[in-house]
Amino acid sequence: MLNWADPQTLSPAEPKMSPPPSHHTPLLILLAALALGGCTTLPPQATPDPRDPLERLNRSTYAFNDGLDRAIVKPLARGYRKATPQFLQTGVSNFFSNAEYPVTLANNLLQGKITAAASDTARFVLNTTFGLGGLFDPATAWGLDRNDEDFGQTLGSWGVPPGPYLVVPFLGPYTLRDGIGSFADDFAEPRAYLEDDSTRWTLWAADKFDRRVRLLDADALLERTGDPYAFVRSAYLQRREYLVRDGDVPLEDDAMLEDLEDLEDPVDPEDPPGDAGSPELSAR
Repeated sequence: MLNWADPQTLSPAEPKMSPPPSHHTPLLILLAALALGGCTTLPPQATPDPRDPLERLNRSTYAFNDGLDRAIVKPLARGYRKATPQFLQTGVSNFFSNAEYPVTLANNLLQGKITAAASDTARFVLNTTFGLGGLFDPATAWGLDRNDEDFGQTLGSWGVPPGPYLVVPFLGPYTLRDGIGSFADDFAEPRAYLEDDSTRWTLWAADKFDRRVRLLDADALLERTGDPYAFVRSAYLQRREYLVRDGDVPLEDDAMLEDLEDLEDPVDPEDPPGDAGSPELSAR
């Protein structure tokens, strides 16, 4: 997922080694999860999933995130999409995608994908220079594929099981493996080494907001499901397994994968989103 800081703002003389105001802070996860409690009643059609032993708590967190999204985030995202020219939306998305590439590069190397690492290095350099810091994407026009790797995928490729499914307050779905892997990814992002806390927070929030804008079209998918929580869970877990195995995995539902791939297409501002709750598919 859902993609960091302007490299010119880095301070190589005194790099700040502490992670940025992280969206994976354990204290935030623990306190928020406890506060949300966990007495949600499962819907009649819900089937217990062994991958989701904390389903009652996760459903409470999902309901909290969905309410927050409906009240604040989605209206802002819709307003942004309506008011912002498409070329500017694309430029913002390109910038965050390019700034995330050090994470991809590092995990390519950790997985022994030398050819992909070389291609991604060329892509990062080309888009950062000729693409004006990543606002434009000349690398795609030159035939350099866009890859997506993170430490959660690296751990999976090393044989680490995903662990239980978790819905994190404010952030959406993870597995335990992906949540742990995200800590390492934080240190590979240029944003982690910015001196100014407010700048790091702003970039973090802007990145998450951009991902939500790009997922507006996913709302229509949730409208067609009887249990949006179960759909998001299945979609997220299948997508992560697909990424870990580089596509070499039998899918429970090929149509679902096609839907997920459609979500990654460029946003069409003329296509109004549905009224369903937050798709919560942006977490890595």
